[in-house]
Amino acid sequence: MSLNYPKTETVKQIDDYHGVKVKDHYRWLENPDSPETKAWVEAQNEVTFGFLEQISERETIRKRLTDLWDYEKYGIPIKRGERYFYFKNDGLQNQSVLYTLEDLNDEPKVLLDPNQFSEDGTIALSGIAISDNGQFVAYGISKSGSDWQEWQVKNVETGEDFSDHLQWIKFSSATWTKDNEGFFYSRYDAPPEGKQLEEANYYQKLYYHRLGTEQTEDILIYERPDQKEWMFDADVTEDGRYLIISVSKGTDPKNLVFYQDLEDENATIKELISDFIGNFSFVEYEGSLFWFRTDYNAPKGRLIGIDINQPEPENWQEIVPENEKTLEGISVLNHQFILDYLQDARSKLQIHHLNGDYIKDIELPAIGSVGGFNGKREDTETFYAFTSFTTPTTIYRYNLETGESTLFRQPTVSFNPENYETRQVFYRSKDGTQIPMFITHKKGLFLDGNNPTLLYAYGGFNISLTPSFSVSRLVWMEMGGVYAVPNLRGGGEYGEEWHQAGTKLNKQNVFDDFISAAEWLIENRYTSSQKLAISGGSNGGLLVGACMTQRPDLFGAALPAVGVLDMLRFHKFTIGWAWCSDYGSPDNPEEFEALYAYSPLHNLKAGTVYPSTLITTADHDDRVVPAHSFKFAAALQAAHGGDNPVLIRIETKAGHGTGKPTSKRIEEVTDQLGFLTAVLS
Repeated sequence: MSLNYPKTETVKQIDDYHGVKVKDHYRWLENPDSPETKAWVEAQNEVTFGFLEQISERETIRKRLTDLWDYEKYGIPIKRGERYFYFKNDGLQNQSVLYTLEDLNDEPKVLLDPNQFSEDGTIALSGIAISDNGQFVAYGISKSGSDWQEWQVKNVETGEDFSDHLQWIKFSSATWTKDNEGFFYSRYDAPPEGKQLEEANYYQKLYYHRLGTEQTEDILIYERPDQKEWMFDADVTEDGRYLIISVSKGTDPKNLVFYQDLEDENATIKELISDFIGNFSFVEYEGSLFWFRTDYNAPKGRLIGIDINQPEPENWQEIVPENEKTLEGISVLNHQFILDYLQDARSKLQIHHLNGDYIKDIELPAIGSVGGFNGKREDTETFYAFTSFTTPTTIYRYNLETGESTLFRQPTVSFNPENYETRQVFYRSKDGTQIPMFITHKKGLFLDGNNPTLLYAYGGFNISLTPSFSVSRLVWMEMGGVYAVPNLRGGGEYGEEWHQAGTKLNKQNVFDDFISAAEWLIENRYTSSQKLAISGGSNGGLLVGACMTQRPDLFGAALPAVGVLDMLRFHKFTIGWAWCSDYGSPDNPEEFEALYAYSPLHNLKAGTVYPSTLITTADHDDRVVPAHSFKFAAALQAAHGGDNPVLIRIETKAGHGTGKPTSKRIEEVTDQLGFLTAVLS
């Protein structure tokens, strides 16, 4: 069908980057609150929904998504004091509900129901911290998908809220002291009025809040006025003695570690790791020996001990050395280490003695992804969640003495997993690097090059993509689609070297890996260019934007979601500066050259036929501000030389994705899948 895109005004904005003159015709779209931008959003949505509403399969897809989504979803139980806490969603609830109970066989009691926060489900529960005795829950809420949180405290026994009200919290957890009288958290100063969703976030500070007091009385624990980019994450040791402070700079996995003896009221904060030499994740401690998972001198991770009385690196003790698997996390249960590894993007768990000696592997239900194994050192039981591409998240109870897993909660979804199969293949990227890829589809797939295929990836920030269940992907496969997930460089699947191979001046590797995955699927007759769609969100939205501008001929459709698409101005908004650790900075001449070479907004070429494209974003996204998608959509519509629809869908009262209500998620997926059925000829 012929589309009449809204006319987007241009401005004569030219910026000088190290002597290179760069036009920014759509700079005015960076102001989300201007009447002009709001009118543009309304006009774009009118065209987009006009197209989507004419898709005949749209209602069928919506109904099937709704039917399949309607199953019970359980979280992993947490034990504090004599109580258990867990999240559960009955099926189509907009937000999951926090329940509590004293015995796992009891009838659970609703403790926090975020569905009562707002009529439309756009106020979400975005963080909880339970006191050690299980009597209090500090909880954060976010509105319309914003990263900003407000924290309150609830009495578990009575269900009543205290008067405590904390504001301007972002990118922070909370951790209670052992006496249950208060907690540590990090916050920013209040941003200028009207700039809450745009102003750059700098100078985070660490505070202690005492229960029942005003936020103005909170005690400042640590700040660094000389380091505006430093961010602080606090953790209190299991016995309550030490405060552990992890200091990060943006999204760089390298961090510093400071600590304070909470039993000594005169104790100062001491620096244990004072240089950004690697990632150090605190595990626990015994005596004067602090245990850490680190990638320092071990890109795939190892377990070390640092004696705080002899903290020099030459005195560090290696407890479990690096091996061929990637060490993701460590917990201490039953006076043993539980080590969580990734082997070719699949979970593998091991138990070791506290001296590091290997005991055994933990047998898992199948090949997939595992989360959990939390608890205290003396616990002899724990819980974990297991999922795969065809297994909805299932909760197991694990006995650490017998090694037995028993089913705790298993959802019932109205499909037969036996009708589907997953295989993992390895393909060569442009430079010869072997890249793994999971491919899932109905059994009996005929490789005739004619199957609609959805290629999804991320490729950045040390984040690993492992097998997981998704109703939206299941509906895609029910309709005969193939779902493929390659583990690109830039992720964390093979450790820090794999991550660094997809950052800064190496970022093109990520796009090459994704393009090579598409070529492999076509060469092996899974699909063809006309039937191949690419999808990704946030950094994955950048991935889609870069690949569709570099190889517009290779794809039939593109779904860039909440993407980082203007690589010359991303660092000027909210937390965007923090991504320079992965992307590099436009302020650096060499890094500017690399960014400019692939920036999706700046690499659209007039007259080029681009794939059918549905850009998705939201008006309250204060992680990747919607200006990225606005400007890219305007420039794409202006440059596009073909008849393929290039549309933007702008959600209202929503943000980057966290806390998005079920109803909005179903609507968005309906439109994305409907769009693909309409355009993949």
